[in-house]
Amino acid sequence: MNQKRLEPKINDNQGMQYFNSNTIIFLNGRFEKASGPAASLYGQSLHYGYSVFDGMRAYNTHNGTRIFKARQHFERLEQAARLLNIPFKWNIDELLRKAYKLLEMNGLKDAYIRPLVFCGPNMSLTAPVSSSIMICAWKWDAYLGHEPLNVCISGYERPSPRSFPVQAKVGGNYVNAILATQEAKSKGFDEALLLDEYGNVAQAPGANIFMEKNGRLYTPPEGHIVPGITRATVRELCRVLDIELTEKHLDLQELYHADSAFFCGTATEIAGIGRIEGYRMPMKWEDSIGAVIQRTYQSLVLEKQNYEVII
Repeated sequence: MNQKRLEPKINDNQGMQYFNSNTIIFLNGRFEKASGPAASLYGQSLHYGYSVFDGMRAYNTHNGTRIFKARQHFERLEQAARLLNIPFKWNIDELLRKAYKLLEMNGLKDAYIRPLVFCGPNMSLTAPVSSSIMICAWKWDAYLGHEPLNVCISGYERPSPRSFPVQAKVGGNYVNAILATQEAKSKGFDEALLLDEYGNVAQAPGANIFMEKNGRLYTPPEGHIVPGITRATVRELCRVLDIELTEKHLDLQELYHADSAFFCGTATEIAGIGRIEGYRMPMKWEDSIGAVIQRTYQSLVLEKQNYEVII
């Protein structure tokens, strides 16, 4: 079996360093150096994108380091594996303990955590008989930054739910997200917005969208989107804050008449949208419902206030 050693440093095109020679990962029950493990060149995950992953954030709160909604994230990871017929043999309580231990071993208090379930060597298109789990973590600021975003409508569509489980965070599904992001960046935009096969608003490559109109929030329903855990948190915050929220199909004309809009996701957190193509949001971000949600979300994840009803 041919194998390839991972290099001790991996950077993206923004110069982000995910690990170095001292970084520890969790791999199949053991903690080891990120620069040490070997990856099979014959794995279904490498060749076909046959893997599932999740993303969660740890915050340095006054109660110590807390991974926000960690159990829900690991449960979603397990559900995604089941949907894809990938064996999932790990106990979630144990994975929770390992995730916190991983943060401690790497000296991380504010961090992004990425668990990945991947398949072993198999060049056929049959179900895997075994799988592995890796958990890594690194310090990562808000994925889309902190300024209102300039967004384009992508030429790529969100995949149809008739093609595969689009609600799951499946490795291969994210080629669609990568292409949409590349397209947006190449045109000078901050982010892309994808439509579904019917021309309705779906989501950003890695985040859900909400729009405000006349003091109410609207968001696309499940079907063509990844129903994010942050999206669910925003829905819960709306209930707590008595903000009217409607899930409905949104067309572009509705979006082009919005008062404000924002993206949300674990990596993104809450990110305001300033422009979509040529349309500038008329409401100042600081006056929008999205800004209220943003402030409340930060209080929640940092445990500055008591929102136990939704944790």
